[in-house]
Amino acid sequence: MKGLFQNKWSVIGIAVFCSILWGSAFPVLKVSYEELQMAPEDTIAKIVFAGGRFLLAGLIVLTILLLMNAKSILVTRRQFMVLIILGVVQTALQYYFFYNGLAKVTGMQGAILNASGTFFAVLLAHYYYKNDRLNWQKTVGLIAGFGGIILSNWGQEFSLSFQFTGEGFMILSGLTSAVATIMAKELATGIHPFAITGWQLTLGAIILLLIGVPQLSEGAMVFTPLGWGLFFYSAILSSVAFALWYSLLKYNNAGEISMYKFIVPVAGSLLSAMFIPDERLTFSIFAGMALVAVGIIIINYKGKNRSDLRDGNVART
Repeated sequence: MKGLFQNKWSVIGIAVFCSILWGSAFPVLKVSYEELQMAPEDTIAKIVFAGGRFLLAGLIVLTILLLMNAKSILVTRRQFMVLIILGVVQTALQYYFFYNGLAKVTGMQGAILNASGTFFAVLLAHYYYKNDRLNWQKTVGLIAGFGGIILSNWGQEFSLSFQFTGEGFMILSGLTSAVATIMAKELATGIHPFAITGWQLTLGAIILLLIGVPQLSEGAMVFTPLGWGLFFYSAILSSVAFALWYSLLKYNNAGEISMYKFIVPVAGSLLSAMFIPDERLTFSIFAGMALVAVGIIIINYKGKNRSDLRDGNVART
């Protein structure tokens, strides 16, 4: 198994596969909203759906860790408090913005806007870490990345489209993810990466469910066989992708595989165009997607001092 995560071509294949899985979350969630008949303005239904999905994903990750190394699942009281904080910020708060923002933008826009977390992490690292300052390479990558995000929101009539509860929430989701990544880097020392992911997903999901379930209206979600299939797929894709990605990080330099994150917005945009009715690739979406992908590649090219920080910002969708 160790050789699988060290062989050059299998490493590339697994990194690409993980990125495609994360990218597929955007059309899956958009189709889920329609299939489950969730009203666009029903915030509570989306909170409950997110809570259920991440509770299942977190339990799957913890089960994998239990089978791999049972001792690693145990944490101290202090570490558990840290994981609760991460659960609140990185799961509950981030995905409140993500799920509600995605409901008001296209799947293609969501895939591109979600990449803002990577660029925010670079900016925050500049001010937080003395050995991770901005340089010309990162600056060019940031300009390309944020330029692509802006361009993707230009409509066919060449007017900037922006609503706070749509595009704004998606950007806030990226910012929250970047902040949580630094928090995890600094606070969750000594905790196995699987344990961090599994516990914060599980604890954050419980918070979402405690808030959402008591307020859920009758008939807010109508589950069909397809709806259940999409729900289970969305949970499994997160757990499988995280398990494979952290296995890659264990045996490889973070900077060498982080470049493949450019596939996430590309896959998300293309799959949205394929599976979501009425979504078509426009010039602004295509150009924005290309600029975001180029920005991610430039920032991560050959790896930098804290490329592992940005890896923590992988599209947690």
